[in-house]
Amino acid sequence: MTADFVGAKAAFFCGASVLTYQRDEKPALRWPGLWDLPGGGREGQESPEECLLRELWEEFGLVLTPDRLVWRRVFPSMLDAARASVFFGGWMTPDEIAAVRFGDEGQRWELMPVEGFLGHPQAVPEMQRRAGIVWAELRGVHSGQNSIVV
Repeated sequence: MTADFVGAKAAFFCGASVLTYQRDEKPALRWPGLWDLPGGGREGQESPEECLLRELWEEFGLVLTPDRLVWRRVFPSMLDAARASVFFGGWMTPDEIAAVRFGDEGQRWELMPVEGFLGHPQAVPEMQRRAGIVWAELRGVHSGQNSIVV
């Protein structure tokens, strides 16, 4: 358990693609218009898993269970380096991707090729770095329930 964390994000892979969304272009937002990954800020006393899975529901209309989060690492928060953020990795099935119901945060979503996201000039750089770490460690690993080998 990470007691003092500000939020949670995740790289969810389906084959050799990753679930992404393009952020809104509102002046008060950090990284306006850039491509990002699911997740966001902690509410109340949520655990990192609860935070991430709530955000996944709000942003993409998807309900996953905590056991689907197969990779986890704590990083310094992008907003306050003295505090922690939690980053997860997991696999999604094509059926889950087909069930996406995009919420009202962001302009659009895309199942983007991993290499495309990692090299995209309009993506949040730290999310690219973290997704690259997860991808390097998870690719070639059986995803359990999905039995995907990439």
